Amino acid sequence: MNYSTNQKSASQTSLQHLTQKLLSNRERVFLGGGEKKIAKHKAKGKMTARERVDFLLDNAEEAIEIGAFAGEDLYKEHGGCPSGGVIIKVGKVSGKNCVIVANDATVKAGAWFPITGKKNLRAQEIAIENKIPIVYLVDSAGVYLPMQDEIFPDKEHFGRIFRNNAVMSAEGIPQIAAIMGSCVAGGAYLPIMSDESLIVDGTGSVFLAGSYLVKSAIGESVDNETLGGATTHCEISGVTDYKCEDDEACLNKIKSLVDKMGNPNEAGFNRAASAAPKKDINSIYEVFPDDRTKPYDMLEIIERLVDNSEFEQYKEGYGQSILCGYARIDGWSVGIVANQRTIVKSKQGEMQMGGVIYSDSADKAARFMMNCNQKKIPLFFIHDVTGFMVGSRSEHNGIIKDGAKMVNAMANSVVPKFTLVIGNSYGAGNYAMCGKAYDPRLMLAWPTSQLAVMSGKSAATTLLQIKISTLKAQGKTIDEAEEKALFDEIKAKYDSQLSPYYAAARLWIDEIIQPEETRMYISKGIEMANQNPIDKRFNVGVIQT
Repeated sequence: MNYSTNQKSASQTSLQHLTQKLLSNRERVFLGGGEKKIAKHKAKGKMTARERVDFLLDNAEEAIEIGAFAGEDLYKEHGGCPSGGVIIKVGKVSGKNCVIVANDATVKAGAWFPITGKKNLRAQEIAIENKIPIVYLVDSAGVYLPMQDEIFPDKEHFGRIFRNNAVMSAEGIPQIAAIMGSCVAGGAYLPIMSDESLIVDGTGSVFLAGSYLVKSAIGESVDNETLGGATTHCEISGVTDYKCEDDEACLNKIKSLVDKMGNPNEAGFNRAASAAPKKDINSIYEVFPDDRTKPYDMLEIIERLVDNSEFEQYKEGYGQSILCGYARIDGWSVGIVANQRTIVKSKQGEMQMGGVIYSDSADKAARFMMNCNQKKIPLFFIHDVTGFMVGSRSEHNGIIKDGAKMVNAMANSVVPKFTLVIGNSYGAGNYAMCGKAYDPRLMLAWPTSQLAVMSGKSAATTLLQIKISTLKAQGKTIDEAEEKALFDEIKAKYDSQLSPYYAAARLWIDEIIQPEETRMYISKGIEMANQNPIDKRFNVGVIQT
């Protein structure tokens, strides 16, 4: 999907500028290991990872990508790891939603860095929680040995992948693996623990130890093709199920296998005919303010995302620092919980700051989430939140109790949850609005988003005060110029960690998206979730009212 450029560059908003930067950054990471590595890869008669994925999909334009910026600016001393060395997309193969995982052999021969393992686990998590098939396109040299201590032994490391293979098989989630290049050592278990495995003749190979290690370990001289090539495993060992002459034949075979799968059970989420928003989605660029501290009406954002721009507000006059209501996105019924950024007046006549969660808004949100669970309506959270209100009045009104009630209702929701950060997502506000720790099916962000405990200015002020107190305790003093320089240094470091790219690099968010892509991602997310029936009753446990 391309960004609309129908507005003059001279009057570009910050959101427009950051969206164009996002598209430029995508072009860069989509090159993986770079043009030279791609040319070398293709000279072997192999498709690139992205070409393989897009060939497999019925319509690549309708698929969503997960973790394009995983590994961004990480491992610089090791030459980097664009997209975590693995491509993940969710889309339709032979008419069925599938998670597709493809090693990018142009990035360190497809070796597994720590973020590669985390990203693969995220792909399996998506398949597990939505009960949809997963396809692995394997082309990997295995664990990146210089960092083996960060990828090999722990619970959420490399071995968890094979544990998930076994669990998914037991749960009846189809897994198909194609060996389209190297597949060595412990990584050899992934395709063979899948339900069906394919191997490409001449380029695919799978073995526990390559020819060099075999020679070193037992003194046997053998070439890799004889040791673990397609003929060996399809005709002698029986390890693999299908031999394919090239990448295209292999991918076509996968399509055929998926085509024969039975249809999934459905959760039964409500869907009507899709309708575009009446308010032009491109006008979001004019509505969203350049100054992130400036108030704006979140309702104007919502009306540019939902079908027919129709949003039925719940308790419209109560708890106005959070908007709650029902809408449709691409026909799917959703319950929206969004931070209101205008300054509003409470029922007691008190002025409430935008982006802050008050007691009444927390109570309202909790009750609304309970209703959505009762009616089997997926939840969609839109973040621009600075946190919960503090001070004596809020404490006396029971902000902790009401905040806990909101978190309890959100955390125990049995309907699928989806989260989008468009502005701030600070502190406990991130938690209450279904941050990553609370299992949203998708965690998305616009390029204007910021995730942290607090803003850069607030954090720098706090840290500076601590630093000055420490220096004073040591009998030292600093003048005004030194204090400003120290403040600027602290703020610059903290601000760099607020970036959505910092979050995406570590998979705190699944993807940075354009505003225009929001409807597509949420629709695909609900479509996936609809393949896993809800099998437990909503229960909030102990909750104070």
